[in-house]
Amino acid sequence: MSDKPLNTDQSTLDINAEHKAKMQQQQAIVRERIKAARENRGTLIVITGHGKGKSTSGFGTITRALGYDYKTAVVQFVKGNWPCGERDLLKKLGVPFHVMGTGFTWDTQDREKDIAAAKLAWQASKEFLADPDIHVLLLDELTYMLSYEYLDLDEVLEALANRPKNMTVVVTGRDAHPRLVELADTVSEVQPVKHAFEAGIKARKGVDW
Repeated sequence: MSDKPLNTDQSTLDINAEHKAKMQQQQAIVRERIKAARENRGTLIVITGHGKGKSTSGFGTITRALGYDYKTAVVQFVKGNWPCGERDLLKKLGVPFHVMGTGFTWDTQDREKDIAAAKLAWQASKEFLADPDIHVLLLDELTYMLSYEYLDLDEVLEALANRPKNMTVVVTGRDAHPRLVELADTVSEVQPVKHAFEAGIKARKGVDW
């Protein structure tokens, strides 16, 4: 075997051949997994964790479904009546919304009022959950209603489990209840690494709200 280094052209050919072999192997694995996925139904997706982007991800899924002309709906728990770029846009596209409208609990400081508003929002959620024509339903920040015990956990889980077969539901919010996580088909946890607000940078319109 020669001790002479391979010329650049030969090295590139070898690297490309190795890359192609790895990608072919990966392609075969992915295709096999796609082939094995035979069940066709809606899913329950939970996006939780303390990082930024949970609601953004949920609204992205709604927008994706709209791109295919699917019917969607949104219920926003916790949120107040302040401007919301996603809501303003999606309502123009005909997406029905129900907004709890009370705002953050540390601002309302009125548990009974919050519970009454949560129950109204949940009633709207149940109506959406009973509509077989809805392809994707976003229950934004529902997790707080369960951790604060504003809503009955068993009732919520039962309604989610008994939704129409083809409906996908996206639930967002911190600290998802373990039973909600267990029921879900897909769970993503968004964890913070850095956040501009912690460095004293103001939330920016069109980016953060």
